[in-house]
Order: sequence, then structure tokens, then C-alpha cells
Amino acid sequence: MTTILGLEVLLESRLDLVAGKRVGLVACPSSVDRHLRSSVELLHQHPDINLVALFGPEHGIRGDAQAGAKVDSTVDPLTQLPVHSLYGKTQRPSPDTLRDLDLIIIDLQDAGVRFYTFVATALYVMQAAREADTSVVILDRPAPINGNQVEGPMLETAYSSFVGPAPLPIRYGLTIGELARLRNEQDIHCDLTVVPLRNWSREMWYDQTGLPFVPSSPNLPTLDAMTLYPGTCLIEGANLSEGRGTTRPFEYIGAPWIKAESLAAELNALDLAGARFRPVYFVPSFGKYQGELCAGAHVYVSDREQFQPVSALLRVLQTLKRSHPDSFQWRKPWLPGRQRPIDLLWGSDRLRRQIDAGRPVEELAARWQPGLQQFKELSGDYMLY
Repeated sequence: MTTILGLEVLLESRLDLVAGKRVGLVACPSSVDRHLRSSVELLHQHPDINLVALFGPEHGIRGDAQAGAKVDSTVDPLTQLPVHSLYGKTQRPSPDTLRDLDLIIIDLQDAGVRFYTFVATALYVMQAAREADTSVVILDRPAPINGNQVEGPMLETAYSSFVGPAPLPIRYGLTIGELARLRNEQDIHCDLTVVPLRNWSREMWYDQTGLPFVPSSPNLPTLDAMTLYPGTCLIEGANLSEGRGTTRPFEYIGAPWIKAESLAAELNALDLAGARFRPVYFVPSFGKYQGELCAGAHVYVSDREQFQPVSALLRVLQTLKRSHPDSFQWRKPWLPGRQRPIDLLWGSDRLRRQIDAGRPVEELAARWQPGLQQFKELSGDYMLY
């Protein structure tokens, strides 16, 4: 049975939410219905919806911008509506862009991972809408890597950033609508309505929904990449390629100074639950080591129910540090005086310090369990499914 999206529920039975209102829409390339029709076009063409503005997250409304590339505000050529960038000069709607709106709709497919920037975008829009006295409607979408599994440390507030906008574990096991409900009650307090899914349950992965998989990011092109992402995104914090600029982003791990066969053998010897590794060679077309031959490992998930991506990548990072002490380095801060990327991704400096000290990374997993349990208990109050 195919999952019915919040977008479809809105159009079929909840038009009362938009009746007589001037509407803005936050959308991305994966904001489509089961027939691959974009929410931008569906809302714009609907006779009972007055869509007057669009808002684009990272990668833009049409997904034509690479990771980290600033996106300019513009006019959408298909609808002739203004597109206000939320990943350019500002990361949240300005009062001017909300002044003529009664309602802003968020229709974003998130990754179920704290440092995926659509999380911050949704929360920042909710904050701006509260300040502007604008209502928010979230059209819910599935938690792509299921809604049961949670993993990783809670963000420490001193490390809040656009890749860590709220105290959440790395993998939080909620739909974007459920997450919005939780954060709204905790500290945002906007006028929020979530249009829920139908025919979706927490144990489902995206490929069990019957829906087409449309990448919300050019660097998460498959569900395989998304399954690994809670762990392999941590590779971004070191001088290693995470496979950007290849056909397998977030599945490849490598660098020019690695011996592929040796690394794959070392990682397979760890006997990580649900994962296997093979030697791989690649030349990134952009990003780290652009144009250079890299060697490393291709990560395969053999059992996604058993695989724990965050815990697994801790072991991978520690192995690389121990095997290549003279070559392995943590990346420097993106901006002078700021925290290192690995600390922002992890949500504290504990991971970096643990690995640099040569202490077992398993201690980190034990440390995060109390906070994770508290989060599970809290989030249960906001679950819709």
C-alpha cells in the first residue's frame, strides 16, 4: 500500500488550511507527489490556492546548486513567482519576505539526520514565522531511514550551528513533521499545523513506501547513501574524501595517502554489524582532492537493520587515525575563530579529543546512551505514527 504524502492529503482534504490566504512555499526537488508532480506546480496551478512566493533551501528550489554553494534570490522561470533564498545572504526568511504572507508551507524531504541542513531551514522558518505572526503548515514526509532507530550524541548548545540547530541526536528517528512538533513545543511556539502522512509506520524505510525516491540533495542520490550518511558525513570533518565528486558520495572513503587493500582488510577485520568494505580507487571531479587519484574503501550495508552508521564510523575514523598518524588530520574551522567542522558535526569536541587521545571510541557510545534515552522518552510525546 502506497504511503500518502502530506502534500496529497492537503490537496485532497485539507484545503481549509489555505482558503483565502496568501501562501508561501518552502520546497526542493524532492517536493513531489507519488506521480512526480512538484508541489511548486501543484500549488501554483490549484484554483483554490493563492501561492505568492517560493523559498529555496540549500541546493535551491530546482536542486541546481552544489553543496555549500550560495544560492541567490531570483524569479522562478516556470511560475514567475519570487524565490527567496534561504541559503545565500541569509538562512532564514526576512521580515520583508513574510510581510505579505498569511501562511508559509514547508514541504521538504529531510534525511532523518541532525546535520542535514533542511532541519535547520525548517526550524529557522518556524522561528521567523512566529516573529512575523505568520502561520506554518508542514506537509509531512516519511523518515527515509525509518522512524525507529536513533543513534549518536545529543548536540551541546555551545556547538549550535546550521548543521546543528537544536539539541538532537545525530539520527533522530522522526519525520520532519514530528520533529517540528517537538521543537515547536520546546522553544519555538509558532502557529503550527502538521498535515500527516497516511499508510506509513515507523519501521518503514523509504523503499517500502511505494513512493519514487527523488534525491533532495545532489550528494545523496540513493537510499544507500542516505543509510550511510549519519556516519559517513563525519568524514567531512577530516582530510579525507567522503566521495563527493564521484558517483558514490558518502559510500566512498579515501585519500591519496591510503592503501586501499590494506584499509579494506583492516575495516573488515573490525567485523562491524551489517557492513562490509571493498578496496576502491576514485578521482573526485570536485571537492576534496579534485582531480587526484584517491584510494580507500567502498562501504556496503549488508544488513541495514543491524547496521549502526554512527558507531561504525567511529571505528573507521579511529582506524584511519591509528594507521596513518602522520597523514590523518582534522579539518580547520570553516571561518576564523569558529569550531572545527568535526566538532560542529558531532555536536561537541568529545569525538576529536577521544580519537586524538587514542582512547576507545566505544566509550563515546556508552556516554551518549543516557541523553539518547531521555530523547526517546521526550520524542514519544510528539509522534504521529
